[in-house]
Amino acid sequence: MHELGIMESAFKLALGELDKHRAKMVCRMTLRIGELAAVDPVALRFAFDAIKPGTAFENAELVIEHVAGRAICDKCNEEFATKSMGILKCPSCGEYTGRITAGREIDLARLELDE
Repeated sequence: MHELGIMESAFKLALGELDKHRAKMVCRMTLRIGELAAVDPVALRFAFDAIKPGTAFENAELVIEHVAGRAICDKCNEEFATKSMGILKCPSCGEYTGRITAGREIDLARLELDE
């Protein structure tokens, strides 16, 4: 389950922000997760709940923002939705492309801290 490693990394980033802002607790952590990033939101929530007890995240809420997969055609510049990471066929001109523009994100988007 790589979601545990993702959550541990997010906790480390958030703890750095706690120190920087001299805060004590995290109230809410928002992660931006792309649908092409191969992250299971249920497993991510499970990992969050498993590692937060006894930490600055103990009473925190996890918010997951889903980012839809998007690609762009190299020939006609048409941007289109995708649920695949492979070679993609442009729905406008029929050319094949593989240039993904969104959907692979795994980002710590926002933190709400309590001083």
